Amino acid sequence: MAAGILIGAVFWYRRAKGQSDLLLIYLGALIGGFAGAKIAYLLAEGWLEWSQPDRLLRWATGKSVLGGLLGAYAGVEWVKHLVGHRHSTGDAFAVIVPVGILLGRVGCFVNGCCLGRPTSWVFAVRDIHGMARWPAPLVEGAFQVVMLAVILLLQRRGLLRDRLFFLYLTAYGVFRFGHEFMRDTPRIWLGLSGYQFISLVLVMVGGVMMWRRTKSMLARPLAEGSLAA
Repeated sequence: MAAGILIGAVFWYRRAKGQSDLLLIYLGALIGGFAGAKIAYLLAEGWLEWSQPDRLLRWATGKSVLGGLLGAYAGVEWVKHLVGHRHSTGDAFAVIVPVGILLGRVGCFVNGCCLGRPTSWVFAVRDIHGMARWPAPLVEGAFQVVMLAVILLLQRRGLLRDRLFFLYLTAYGVFRFGHEFMRDTPRIWLGLSGYQFISLVLVMVGGVMMWRRTKSMLARPLAEGSLAA
C-alpha cells in the first residue's frame, strides 16, 4: 500500500508541474480513498465481527478496495469543486489505480489475507493452515495487469479520452462481482457478500458517468457547429 501511494504521488507530482490545485486533488483522492475503504469494510463485514475477541484490531486494519475507489472519486470531485478545477483528471488516475491495487494484492498474497474459497483446483495456493484455496489475490493482480495494458493502449490511440477511469470502475465492478463467488467472504443477503453489493454501486457509478461524459462530448461539436453557423 505504501509503495502504491509513493508511486502515485511521484507520478502525480510530475504531472502537476507546480500546479497546487492538482496536488490538492491527489490529496483529496487519498483522504477520500482511505475513508471510503474503511466505511465499505465496516458495512460489508466489519459489523459481523462484533463477537470476535480481536474485533478492535480487525476494525482498525480492515479496508476495502471497492470503497476506496468510490471514496477517492468522491474526494477528487469535492476538491475539484472547492478549487474550481474544471478539467478532467480521470485518465491520469486510470493509470495510477491499477498499479496501486496490484501492489496491494501482492501484499495480500504475502500476508495471507483476502483469501479465496477452499478448492481442489490444480493452481490453488495453501494458507497458513495448509488448506488449498483459490488464489484470489493473484487472480485479481492479473486483472489489474490486463486493465493497465488496456488503458495504456486506449490512451496511446486516443480512444475514450476523459472516460478511462469510468471504464476502469465499470470493468472492476463487474470483475469483483463475479470474483466474489470465489473469495472467502461472508454472505449477508441472497447468498451475496457485502462487497458484491458495493461492486454493483461501482458498476452503476462508472456506467452512468461514462454515459454522461460521452453524451456531453458528442453534444459539444454540435453546439460549436451551430455557433459557427
